[in-house]
Amino acid sequence: MLETGLPFFEHMLTQIARHGLIDLEIKAAGDLAVDAHHTVEDVGIVLGQAVAKAAGDKQGITRYGHAYVPLDEALSRVVVDFSGRPGLVYRVDYVRDRVGDFDVDLLREFFQGFVNHAHLTLHAENLRGDNAHHQAETLFKAFGRALRMALTADARMAGQIPSTKGSL
Repeated sequence: MLETGLPFFEHMLTQIARHGLIDLEIKAAGDLAVDAHHTVEDVGIVLGQAVAKAAGDKQGITRYGHAYVPLDEALSRVVVDFSGRPGLVYRVDYVRDRVGDFDVDLLREFFQGFVNHAHLTLHAENLRGDNAHHQAETLFKAFGRALRMALTADARMAGQIPSTKGSL
């Protein structure tokens, strides 16, 4: 169940769930009469908090994840590191400002909120694309796949924190 009042955003969140193999239920009620900014940002914040809680002390996780995802003419790359340090590199030059009535600038706000509260480093880049919907969708699919990879248990790290410092 995804209820944000923003159909295109819900479509993007569905990509995270499907490609990240994450059970995702979100019900958000925001000030959509003003604009979608706070709703999108707040969903990123809360989802980041939930992922941080699920990752716990990060013992035994792979830590790093990456994915390249194409969709027709579009191609995106996402790389994550559950480093404990929030950092976002977001390089996307959308070919349009809006998909339907959704302002694609807000997608960066989602990722910034997520990064700040999941305490991870995220590099999200659209390498090419002629359709803003495809550009965004490849980012969200790649993000889901990169999260899945990073959070997958690594048997060689069982009972260990994947860091030479001993903490993340």
